[in-house]
Amino acid sequence: QVQLVESGGGLVQPGGSLRLSCVASGFTFSSYTMKWYRQAPGKEREWVADITSSGNTGYADSVKGRFTISRDNARNTMTLQMNSLKPEDTAVYYCVWAAYWGQGTQVTVSS
Repeated sequence: QVQLVESGGGLVQPGGSLRLSCVASGFTFSSYTMKWYRQAPGKEREWVADITSSGNTGYADSVKGRFTISRDNARNTMTLQMNSLKPEDTAVYYCVWAAYWGQGTQVTVSS
């Protein structure tokens, strides 16, 4: 069955960096667009970034220039490099494929 397993979250100070990973299984990873979403406390889930099967990327305005999405099709892995983190980036980050969501990984940006 489809599995999406995120890792890499944690507590970081403003201005710091984190690298999230998502390992996918149960489908042909290399053939599909993959996405990152996030949900902050008390807010709706929002799209963060996505990457197509050919490597084209898209970013929400709120993270453009600070976050970088990438994929390694040989390892069925997608990553999100997050730099210059801000307190408003605090959220649970989810790896998404089609209608499938991972369990999420918590990112907290605080001094």
